[in-house]
Amino acid sequence: MNEIDLEHLSELQPLADPTIALDFLLSVKNGVRNTAIAITESSTPDVRAALHTQLETSLTMHEKLSQLMMNKGWFHPYNVSEQFQLDLVSSQTVLKIASLDLFPPQPPTQAPGNKGQKEPNELGN
Repeated sequence: MNEIDLEHLSELQPLADPTIALDFLLSVKNGVRNTAIAITESSTPDVRAALHTQLETSLTMHEKLSQLMMNKGWFHPYNVSEQFQLDLVSSQTVLKIASLDLFPPQPPTQAPGNKGQKEPNELGN
């Protein structure tokens, strides 16, 4: 198995925080949606109360995370043109990441005890 080229990964570090935050925000949104559905499906008052508490907690987390992302300039929900530009830059970055050679070819290694002999190919030759 090839090793990851850490030199190329260092270029990706500034992208990690906004990417993780966006993934977390999407997960929180999904949790809000699922909890709201669960409330409508629940049949006991205790379960419904617990789900309401979870929904309120999730909504608070969504608000705080959205605010953090807006403060950092990672999210522009009230300015479509700025968000579009941010999304455009993100998509260009994804294309750049996809073109990185993170697993450069490694020289073949000899198996222990196989000194001086060539290794068999896919056909066993």
